[in-house]
Amino acid sequence: MKDFFIADAARFDNCIVTSYFVLSSFQIREKRQGGGQFLTATLTDKTGSMPAVMWEDFADSIAPCTEGCYVKAQGQISRYQNKFQMALQRIRFAAESEIDPADYLPVTHFDIDAMWSELRGYVSRFTNPDLKRLVFSFLDDPEIATAYRTAPAAKMLHHAWIGGLLEHVLTLVRVCLANAPFYPEVDPDLLVTGAILHDIGKIRELHWKSSFGYTLEGQLIGHISIAQGMLLEKVRQLEPFPEKIRILVEHMILSHHGKYEFGSPKLPMTPEALLLNTLDDLEAKMQTLRNAFANAESQGKGPGEVTDWVRSMERALFNSQAWVKEEAGSAPPASQAETGSASQEMLPITGADSIPIR
Repeated sequence: MKDFFIADAARFDNCIVTSYFVLSSFQIREKRQGGGQFLTATLTDKTGSMPAVMWEDFADSIAPCTEGCYVKAQGQISRYQNKFQMALQRIRFAAESEIDPADYLPVTHFDIDAMWSELRGYVSRFTNPDLKRLVFSFLDDPEIATAYRTAPAAKMLHHAWIGGLLEHVLTLVRVCLANAPFYPEVDPDLLVTGAILHDIGKIRELHWKSSFGYTLEGQLIGHISIAQGMLLEKVRQLEPFPEKIRILVEHMILSHHGKYEFGSPKLPMTPEALLLNTLDDLEAKMQTLRNAFANAESQGKGPGEVTDWVRSMERALFNSQAWVKEEAGSAPPASQAETGSASQEMLPITGADSIPIR
């Protein structure tokens, strides 16, 4: 069992620690003034990632290692450019028998069975029988269902934890159903179908064992094109299937990133595609915001400080509610800003009857 996690770094500033990690990445570089090489690495556990550097005597130690393997590392924790890093003194390959895999991959805070049941409940209430049988053809597929329930939604940006894809999709479905009544141009069944299937390709784009990363198929094709292929395969199995519905669902998959420069082959052109893109982007950004707040807290930043620069959002962020509560003398406890999925207050699991489907 690990006795040091990366989220604990602020409590171990200037201390020497020894622990096990996933070696997410490493690179051997040349020293600027000559005189040899040095090692840079990224160490990861379920609470986050930390850069590490080793200046001497690393070649033999690192030789058996590959990206994604487990290592035992000893080094001093310190701040560099306002972030914690580890100056490595020793590092070695670690066998799987030495570690508990649960320490290394973050996991959703929510009950996967409950989320899965709620998602299926929404589909069971579809009034469109063709959309219902299409979505259930995915959810009832044992191979797809197993992967869908455990896959992360991303390698590192938002919902990057076991069960993250299901958590992201379920939240998005709730948000879609809450917003659809305001827009009579939108078909709720079609919108929810797009929400459930838009990221289905990530179950083949990503891998998740000791760390999160991209499969070869994911690197060469990407989840949008993978999802398009999966849709067409299911439609063939369901024939006869309405061509108009197939086209509309396929369009939502192809356009859900919203812009060509974001990887969408098409721009959203239908009411359902436009709303899906907008709400999907919002849901992902809000989770990125929560992650940034949690990371700032783990670095020892106070409620009155902005986060580090968030590259995906091109800005630093500020936790307004924590700041107001601190001013009122009731700052939220650290447990509400955990790295990973949102707190229960942010994302209640309320059951299939929580949002009426019209």
